[in-house]
Amino acid sequence: MFPQLASAQRPAKPQRERVLIAPDTLVPPARTLPLSDTLAIRQDTLINLDSAKMMPTSDIQTDILYFAEDSIITDFTENKVYLYKKAWFEYGEMKLEADRIVIDWKNSELYATGVTDSLGAVAGNPFFKDGETVYEIRKEMKYNFKTQKAIIKDVVTEQQDGVLRGETIKKTEDGSIYLDHGYYTTCKLTEPHWHISSTKIKSIQGKQVVSGPFNLYFNGIPTPLGLPFGLIPDTPEEKASGVVFPSYGKEQTRGIFLRDFGYYFAINDYIHARITGDIYSKGGWGLKSQAVYNKRYRYSGGFNVDFQKFVSPETELNPVNYNTFRVQWNHTPVSRGTSRFSASVNAGSTSYFNNVVSQNNFANNITADLNSNISYSKTFSGTPFSMSANFRHSQSVQTGEVRLDLPTVAMNMNRQSPFKNVKFEPLKTLNIAWNFNMQNTVSNRVQQQLGVNNPEIGSGPTTIPFNVENLDLLFKNANNGARNTIPLSSNFTLFNYFTGTASINYTELWYLQRQNYYYNPAQERVDRIVEDGFNRVSFYNTSFSMNTNFYGFYNFKPKSKIQTIRHHIAPTFGFNYTPDFSDPSFGYYQRVQEDASGRTQLYSRHQGFIFGGAPLGESRALSIGIRNVLEAKVLNAKDSTSEDATKKIPLLESFNINTAYNFAADSFQLSPFQLSARTSFFDRKLSVNLTSNIDPYAVQTTLLENGKNSYQRINEFAWSNGQGIGMIRNASLNMNASINPRSGQTPGEVRDEITQDFIQRGGVMNEFAQNEINRIVSDPSQYIDWEIPWNLTIGYNLAYSRQINNSKNITQTMNLNGDLSLSEKWKINFNTGFDFQAAEITQTMIGIARDLHCWQMNVNWVPFGKFTSYNIDIRVKSSILQDLKVSRRRSFFDF
Repeated sequence: MFPQLASAQRPAKPQRERVLIAPDTLVPPARTLPLSDTLAIRQDTLINLDSAKMMPTSDIQTDILYFAEDSIITDFTENKVYLYKKAWFEYGEMKLEADRIVIDWKNSELYATGVTDSLGAVAGNPFFKDGETVYEIRKEMKYNFKTQKAIIKDVVTEQQDGVLRGETIKKTEDGSIYLDHGYYTTCKLTEPHWHISSTKIKSIQGKQVVSGPFNLYFNGIPTPLGLPFGLIPDTPEEKASGVVFPSYGKEQTRGIFLRDFGYYFAINDYIHARITGDIYSKGGWGLKSQAVYNKRYRYSGGFNVDFQKFVSPETELNPVNYNTFRVQWNHTPVSRGTSRFSASVNAGSTSYFNNVVSQNNFANNITADLNSNISYSKTFSGTPFSMSANFRHSQSVQTGEVRLDLPTVAMNMNRQSPFKNVKFEPLKTLNIAWNFNMQNTVSNRVQQQLGVNNPEIGSGPTTIPFNVENLDLLFKNANNGARNTIPLSSNFTLFNYFTGTASINYTELWYLQRQNYYYNPAQERVDRIVEDGFNRVSFYNTSFSMNTNFYGFYNFKPKSKIQTIRHHIAPTFGFNYTPDFSDPSFGYYQRVQEDASGRTQLYSRHQGFIFGGAPLGESRALSIGIRNVLEAKVLNAKDSTSEDATKKIPLLESFNINTAYNFAADSFQLSPFQLSARTSFFDRKLSVNLTSNIDPYAVQTTLLENGKNSYQRINEFAWSNGQGIGMIRNASLNMNASINPRSGQTPGEVRDEITQDFIQRGGVMNEFAQNEINRIVSDPSQYIDWEIPWNLTIGYNLAYSRQINNSKNITQTMNLNGDLSLSEKWKINFNTGFDFQAAEITQTMIGIARDLHCWQMNVNWVPFGKFTSYNIDIRVKSSILQDLKVSRRRSFFDF
């Protein structure tokens, strides 16, 4: 044996990695021969070379690199290499680091371990990386770099979000590992808060972790919780099929249930689906099918069907027997080309939400409408034209009204400027557009049949069942028509300081029917007859507006804290004209006797049609609006020397006054004054909004014979009758304040962040996803910023209204929500309010959150009200173990 010692002196230049060519293990190491023999052997080797013979191939497919900081010792007799101190060995995607590595060329094996010093401390334990998998070794390992098999003593390795540790691990060439007396956890601490312990664990790379009988440990203490076997997915992006375990609960009507038990099908990388069933103790069952699909750069979507059947013969006095269903489909394409197809369908039985209780979202049980839309749009390249077609569906859960738009077709021409090269500004900015809309609506909302369809007040519409038997009647009462609009407008400058806008809007309606009215003396009512045939309604209106800006400044003394106050005034004047299309020459209205006294009234021949009819009455109205903004520039107390020595603060972000005067009206020509104001304080932490409506006309009070007062609005201004500038008919005040020691995220910012993260991860935005996001945002326990010690949001709403008879209505509410950190890991959150009129506390929720490092505990309590309930939820934070939780729930609908 001739050992070779490598000097431990650090070279001046970085040491290069040595490429090692493995010796032939079939031939013994060469002996030391005299120089002459060596030359002879080399000469014979050259003579015996045959270029026609193929060289034998080695099992080693790539270069082998190795390095040691202290020493490298080669043993030619045993055909081994010893590496000491911060050594590493690299072969392909495999890399091994340790303070002691032995390379056995004869058996193609590696042996690695740490080094024990004189005090018994072990340093330089092996660190092994094979592809993306990392193994932290506490003792030793043996690895065959040809077969890629390994035996490791006391090792820790990560599998996706989890951590595996075992006394002895055997690794196979496909990356699977077998653990003897191992455990699994998602806690990354050296002493984990929890783990699953089992004598046998197998990890199949890219598929799942399988264990034999296991127990659940908390802080190293065993618990009786466990199962005969365990399956934990180890597949990124949920690529594994498997059983969906049910949830347990109890409802007042359907009894004890097992819900959502079934199987999850990971069909391929593009389609996933699951089929689950429900069963209830009082005689009901349900079947659900849910599927999602996604083709990158093309489209994504989902399709869900839920069918529920319930028959309860036990409740004879109040039997419950129903079949109900719900269908959801959403399809979202990736924009490409000039056409686009998308769908959002949400339909079902009107009884679905009245019978199927949603524990996670009570809002679903009071949903007023179901809406669907299937759309197709196309832009014609090289032209200003585009088109779209929509199939819409709306359904009221409360009233049972169903409406279908089959279809709605729109054609549009973008604004064109035919005189853009002309220097005269009104012509240069002149633009014209065209919009066409055709619609056909089928609805089960029909008017009562009183001889002939009667439009008089009191005979309101009703609904009929939307089913196959009524299809003829439904299509007979279909409402359809088309609308053309041509807007023409121009912008120009007047007198250097004013901006003027002139416009003409022409509208033409196309119908296949119109209505003729006549007085029915026998019934003393007005009836109508529908006349078939093409009918055209055209009308127009013109408008002109002018606006400008005024700025006023008031400067204070140089040493004053307030430097300048700026007042911005933006007045707007407009005039619009609409002819009186009720004139008999147009033929759009009909004057008909309506009672025996001979009183007459105008009726539109297109009343109730899909786009309505021509406007009634002439309008020559002057509109006036004034917008005010008040700002101040003050000295910045924090910085009085740099460019930021001053800062602007809003005194009045906006104060608007609007009204109009109709010269063509015979009475009440002046419209009510609309006032609105908005401002904020304390660096926008407190916002204040105020709106008001002031009626400028007087109210006359008359004493009746029965001693009661009669009130009537008269055509005289309030200030001329000693009633001030007018009567405040309605007003509202809204104040919102958000207080915390740091600038945290608002609920809107939280919603946007969660939505964007969900979409970037490949999620499909549907109703379920939207409801979950809203639940997280509205429930502070689900989204907690542990960095902010406390947060408080206060909302105050005051609404006032006053009728002509002086009856008043005032509503006043206050909302409070926020959170408070009791310690670094404990936080209390709440959401409550107070109704001052009812003198009672509104819906209240109190929650406690505890950060348990790798676990999260939430306790939510609704102490009173319709949704009285509580729940305790302790769950693992890992994304792959969302169902590993301990939950206790009790709600208002449970016994």
